[in-house]
Amino acid sequence: MAEPERPDLIVVDRTSMRTALSGAFVGNFMEWYDFGVYGYLAITMNHVFLSGFGERLGLTLTLLGFAVSFLVRPLGGIVLGPLGDRIGRRKVLYFTMAIMAGATALIGLLPTSAQVEGWLGAGTGVLVIIPLYLLKMVQGFSTGGEFAGASTYVAEFSPDRTRGFWASILNTGSYLGFAAGAGLVAFTTLALGDAGMQDWGWRLPFLVALPLGAIAIWLRMRIPETPGFSETVDEQAAIGDEPVDPRDPRVRHGVAGVIRYYWRPVLIGISLVAAEGTAGYALTSYMPTYLEKEVGVAPLRAAVATIPVLVVMALALPLLGRLSDRIGRRPVYAAAVTSTLVLMLPAFALLQQSHDHRWVVYPALALAAVPVALFVSMTASALPALFPTASRFTGMGLTYNVAASLFAGTTPLVANQLVDWTGNRYAPALYIMAFSAIAIAAVVAMPETADRPLPGSPPAVEA
Repeated sequence: MAEPERPDLIVVDRTSMRTALSGAFVGNFMEWYDFGVYGYLAITMNHVFLSGFGERLGLTLTLLGFAVSFLVRPLGGIVLGPLGDRIGRRKVLYFTMAIMAGATALIGLLPTSAQVEGWLGAGTGVLVIIPLYLLKMVQGFSTGGEFAGASTYVAEFSPDRTRGFWASILNTGSYLGFAAGAGLVAFTTLALGDAGMQDWGWRLPFLVALPLGAIAIWLRMRIPETPGFSETVDEQAAIGDEPVDPRDPRVRHGVAGVIRYYWRPVLIGISLVAAEGTAGYALTSYMPTYLEKEVGVAPLRAAVATIPVLVVMALALPLLGRLSDRIGRRPVYAAAVTSTLVLMLPAFALLQQSHDHRWVVYPALALAAVPVALFVSMTASALPALFPTASRFTGMGLTYNVAASLFAGTTPLVANQLVDWTGNRYAPALYIMAFSAIAIAAVVAMPETADRPLPGSPPAVEA
């Protein structure tokens, strides 16, 4: 009796998988450390670069710098996504890391508005905002390819049955990076004081990006290409010039093709990322500003308050990822949406009490962190599975960055403006809840992808 034909499989070598994950993890840590530092230093950056504009307008312009970096992210996704589908994930990830580290370090070398006025005369200090915004745009372009590429990379390197667990570790790096940025800001503030930070200490957290970036680049030079991408390259070579249905998952599409043939996954992904991003950036990048400006918490306490919450949340992500491998991605997303609608208002209500009762800030931030943890534990496993391997980087680059640009990255700016315009300190919570309400439709429409092969790839197993 003839032996039955063995189905095609991708056997993921554990050693290669760990090497790949370490390179993606460290790079993502570095990427979000860079973004986190700016958010935690928003009040200080206002005094350093925009002191001539007054407290309210200066803070708005500082937070606009954060938003500007996100407005450029779709361009990074549009350029780097198709490039990653063409030349490989590894090469693009090496490139994004080098750009990010360089841009962050250069921010730490910028002159202050007072220095510019000393060189060029009174009233010229505002000119420093131009190189600041340009460097934030360079950061945004880099990040447009970073997370989309890193999540694509890790998803393709993970076995089908444990993809949720391995992919969730990527965002563990993200939030530990945020926590590291907050920790360094808090440490330098404690050591130098507010005056020392505004004088020169604000530069240190940005300059630390240079050695961190060098380590991340070295690790990324060692990571292999994903087996899924290699399989797809071989399939495309075998197809050659044969006419193929454009809906065939083996066909590589650019941005226009992804929008035309995969518009439904794009809309699902945008809705989920918008809900995740508004909650996530409110917790990480806007919360220090909110605590200082609206609650009256001292700058050092505002920076320190989020650190334990972010660390605990980051360490919980792999557990939630493993849970999604067992019960599915959709139930975890449903829990994320529900917890946002239930917990966000109580969290902001508790924050109002934190000026008089310092300990209250921790349970308040913990409540806000619950939906964030549920959302971000799914991102790197669920979203890449919406697109076939041949066009996955492009699909992720478009979907994630459009949502991050329009909704997530603008959260600190919009939340701050909503409070100023309405006088309602609960306005940020309502803003976050609105996006989770919209995401209900996305959770209903999305396919279940747990314990299934990635579209366009054969099953991936560990042994």
